[in-house]
Amino acid sequence: MTMHHQQHRGRHPSDDKLFAPAMWKRLREAVADLSWLLSRDYSFNAALKLVGDRYRLTVRQRMAVRRCACSDKSLIWRRAHECLPASLKGQSLLIDGLNILIGIESALSGGLLFIGRDGCLRDLASVHGTWRRVIETRQAIYLLGECLTYLGVAHVRLLLDQPVGNSGRLKGFLTKAATEHGWPWQIELHHNPDKILVQSQIPVATSDSHVLDQAEAWVNLLAFIIAQRLPHACVIDLKPPSALP
Repeated sequence: MTMHHQQHRGRHPSDDKLFAPAMWKRLREAVADLSWLLSRDYSFNAALKLVGDRYRLTVRQRMAVRRCACSDKSLIWRRAHECLPASLKGQSLLIDGLNILIGIESALSGGLLFIGRDGCLRDLASVHGTWRRVIETRQAIYLLGECLTYLGVAHVRLLLDQPVGNSGRLKGFLTKAATEHGWPWQIELHHNPDKILVQSQIPVATSDSHVLDQAEAWVNLLAFIIAQRLPHACVIDLKPPSALP
């Protein structure tokens, strides 16, 4: 059996060409068009195919556009329910663990991050059903803990997807780091973390669109961490000019 030896969660060899500065205008227009179609109740897949074909986008470009677009209704909801990171001082926070950690790992390893229409940062990494530790994992966990400490978060519930392979190992890494640094973390494995996130009465940290469209309060934690601790990360702004006030 061939062993998997992934060392980084960085960019794909084709990304420098697919997401070169010369492509940004076209990709922003694609995000704007997809958002327009979604606002008029087109199905996501049909709308993405229409936009992707129009702009002759590759699979990875379509993935980026998909993750950055949202309907007007979603944008209005997300804006209304967003909390500023500074408001977390002395408060509890619920974290979508894999979502945030993989984003930090991607930034640390030179992977591309994209600013979506809602202002969230999203990457193109995928765990493909199994999480694997990479060289940047330890630093990613430390950066997360450092930023949460800086923000003065009183208590953290960090949720991991139990069906994802090796999630138990990740829980062990997180628990050990929290114990060593005295971080007030509670790490949990759940079969369906999204259900807990969307029903939460405390702010949630995620860039998952499904959760953001239902969460009563959310914080753009990944964007805060990148801005504060990784200002040289490879961030591409695909947020189109909004017609909304």
